[in-house]
Amino acid sequence: MKKIIIIGGGAAGYFTAINAKEKNPNLDITILEKGKEVLQKVKISGGGRCNVTHACFEPKELVKFYPRGEKELLGPFHKFMTGDTFEWFDDRGVPLKIEADNRVFPEANTSQAIIDCFQKAVDNLGIKVFTNHGVNSVYQQENKWVINTKEQIFEADKVVIAAGSSKKVWELCKTLEHTIVNPVPSLFTFNIKDKRLTDLLGIAVPNATVNISGTKLEASGPLLITHWGMSGPAVLKLSAFGARILADKKYQYNVVVNWLSRPTDKVLNVLLNLKKKEPRKTVILKSPFTEISKRLWERFVTFSDISKNHNWADLNNNQLEKLAQQLTNGVYNANGRTTFKDEFVTAGGVDLKEINFKNFESRKHKNLFFVGEVLNIDAVTGGFNFQNAWTGGYLCAQAISEV
Repeated sequence: MKKIIIIGGGAAGYFTAINAKEKNPNLDITILEKGKEVLQKVKISGGGRCNVTHACFEPKELVKFYPRGEKELLGPFHKFMTGDTFEWFDDRGVPLKIEADNRVFPEANTSQAIIDCFQKAVDNLGIKVFTNHGVNSVYQQENKWVINTKEQIFEADKVVIAAGSSKKVWELCKTLEHTIVNPVPSLFTFNIKDKRLTDLLGIAVPNATVNISGTKLEASGPLLITHWGMSGPAVLKLSAFGARILADKKYQYNVVVNWLSRPTDKVLNVLLNLKKKEPRKTVILKSPFTEISKRLWERFVTFSDISKNHNWADLNNNQLEKLAQQLTNGVYNANGRTTFKDEFVTAGGVDLKEINFKNFESRKHKNLFFVGEVLNIDAVTGGFNFQNAWTGGYLCAQAISEV
């Protein structure tokens, strides 16, 4: 009986183990988890509801959400994709639902549904799970893999490293002759102290365009004002795609925001028309742009040297141009970052050039595999990191089930 050791009791590790055992019941599979609990990221994902995947069903479109891994995942996504994820969970009594923003959750609306599904499968298939088994070393000895934990020593024919992104795991990978791309934070929000944003916590705009001064980095989408600065999908996407550039800048840079995602000249035309059509109306009382809330509008008006008593007719061209600039070309100084929720994501990990993406096997060692966040693959928020785990786990499982 072939022995398989899977290092890491998270999403990728469990998915690999279950699929491999289903394909080949004769395998002896053991999952080693360093912590007291398994599936911890699954538990907290999506606010405790588990954002299983994203409703994007075209591989060429799906890969665009991965700042690192876009090229490498195209082939794998043609073999196991979002639709396959839906079918996999549905077959096991966990139907999924698509929400308005295309994020996908279990219909039960709790991550426990996913955890119970995995735990039931592991129990039924006879897969062994050992918690509190942190791995100290992995090496080859006479065509076998030897896995040392502080509790005991294991032998295996094949090893899968699915232990996520941590310094200790990456040090372990280095002992196996693998190169580690230096990790930097990926999904994070921007720390901005600016009087234009003070006390506007919770105010959002539906489609802002955000870019980083002096770079080609740009993203559009909902933007949220928080007590520490800016967040929301537009900012998080920018943080993911700009992870390395922003780290090099030591998280000090200028953020340029077009709150309306419209050209400055077109916005200026709207303001000039208001001056003609509604000359006697007080500027500060009502935003002419439905996507800009009254409180945010008041702030922009004030910072354009327009008093609360000014009517549209009172405004000179300089004031109108300043207001158009505030709305479409506002510059905000970012200094530092804040982790997005509890879902800390890093850019970095095992160099992708050293992995065969047909089966997620190491190019350095036969019968050694890597799946999940241990690799230098990461994505924007919305279920994409889990889809990487499911796809990698499935293809790896196919490979290790062949004896």
